[in-house]
Amino acid sequence: MFAMRYRNIGLKIAYYRKKKGYTQTELAQRIGMSVAYLGQIERGNRGNSFSLEILYQIADALEIDVGVLMNGKI
Repeated sequence: MFAMRYRNIGLKIAYYRKKKGYTQTELAQRIGMSVAYLGQIERGNRGNSFSLEILYQIADALEIDVGVLMNGKI
């Protein structure tokens, strides 16, 4: 169940990143994270958690409300 939630958040991050025109490298650089880690998050991080702070950093870089990433819809 939790793995699916992380997968959905990851899919939304990838969707909004692409909508913004950013590559994974560009978004990772904007928030000071490795491209590999961002890729793991976008793939659902295999069910492993990541911090709420990281989620806020990603949302801020994408200029969206963090709730958009946690909502059930794209």
